[in-house]
Parts: sequence; C-alpha cells; structure tokens
Amino acid sequence: MAQPGIVYLIYHELEVPGRPSVQSEPGYVRYILREATFRSQIDWLRDNGWRGLNVSEALRSTGEKSVAITFDDGCETDLIAAAPILHEAGFHATFYVTAGFLNQPGHLTSGQLRELSSSGLEIGCHSMTHAYLNDLNPQQLQAEIVAARSKLEGLISHKVEHFSCPGGRYSQHALAVARQAGYRSVATSRACPNQSSTDPFRLGRVAVMRDTSPSAFEKICTAESLWKIRLSESLRTSVRKIIGNAVYDRLRKAALRQP
Repeated sequence: MAQPGIVYLIYHELEVPGRPSVQSEPGYVRYILREATFRSQIDWLRDNGWRGLNVSEALRSTGEKSVAITFDDGCETDLIAAAPILHEAGFHATFYVTAGFLNQPGHLTSGQLRELSSSGLEIGCHSMTHAYLNDLNPQQLQAEIVAARSKLEGLISHKVEHFSCPGGRYSQHALAVARQAGYRSVATSRACPNQSSTDPFRLGRVAVMRDTSPSAFEKICTAESLWKIRLSESLRTSVRKIIGNAVYDRLRKAALRQP
C-alpha cells in the first residue's frame, strides 16, 4: 500500500541521564522522550529503509518511506542529544526554536544555536515567547512571527523559512502574517500526513509522546492510526473554542496532576 503522504513528527526535549529537565510539570513531562527511546525510533526508521527529512526536503519529496523530523522549543538537548543521533543515522531535521527562550536554563544558548545550524540541521521559528497565536492582536503577531524570525536569522546568518505554531494554535490572521513575512510554511498540530496538495501554511504534524510505544510509533509513521489522534484533537479543539485557551490550560493542568 502506498504511503499517503509524509508524516511530520514533533519532538520536544529529550531526557538525558543526570541532566534535569526544563520543567517537571506533568503536562510538560508527557512530551519529554528518553534519549534512548529517541535513538531506538531513529534506529528503527533507518534499519527499515526510511528517510528522515527536514521540512524543506519534505516539501519537495514524493513521500515514499519518509518522515519529516521536527523539534519544538529549542532545548539544549536538540544539540547535545538529538543532533548526534540524527547525524549518526544520516538523517536531517528542522528545529523550531522559540527565540525568547534562548540563553535561558535548559535551552540553547546563542552559540549552541549557531553550532546546531552550522552542523547542517535546519532552523525554523517557534515564535518569540511561545504565546498562542489565536489569542494575539496584530502588533503581538508581528513580534511573535516577524521579530522572532529576525532575531534567529541575525544569530545564524541564514534565512529562517519555516514556522511552527505554539500549541498548534493559530488564526487566519496569523497565517497571513507568516505568509507576508516570507515564510515558506507554517506547521500546525493537525494529525494528518502532508501531500503535494497540502497547503504549506497548514501543515499537519504528530507529536511523539513519552508513552508512545514502538508499535504506536510505527503506525504514526505509516499514518495508520492518525484518525484516532484526529478524533481526540477535534474534541479538544471544540472545547478550547468554547472555554478559551487560558481556562482550558488550567483544567488540563489540574487533570494531569490527579493521581
């Protein structure tokens, strides 16, 4: 059966033995993969003939046995853990960096960002402060989308062409700002593979979670199980539209803290 487009995988911070994570809040920890788990996933892809692409490559690819590998936030484990594993496998990836997080504890320093970029890995933008774009006014969108990009480009001396939405949340105005700013793509968190006909300003991506099993990971890569994720995603989106991002996040944090 032909692969129905390319699945874009979302990773975040990796757990490295002896190194404290950026946060210990349950809602954050569920997105942290152990370094060994990430390595095993990359090994499975490589050993089974898959290609690991960055976003620029994925937009040009036909999709046969390929996934796009993306990281959000800009944690220092992008450089000290993920990059060596990717280089060893001969894979590429796009690292969407939150510009305002640079030089904060647990995140990339400006020098580490330059090192990551000069190693051949692609740098994208994940906003200035990780604000939800659908909560922002036009002036704030300029800061989160345009100014953040300028800051990153000034540090790496390369164009930053791809943007990912914090929390997967966006508005039509936000997409228009990104397009006008000269980005080539905007990535959301819609759980769907991307085909040549997919709007590059509404790219789908799928988060790889801490509890994602090897069999579940394989089904994500082949897009077999995405309908289940889309259903859950649709329900969450509907709730957020009714109660708003702030209330939704408070309820989510409270629920995740329950034993």
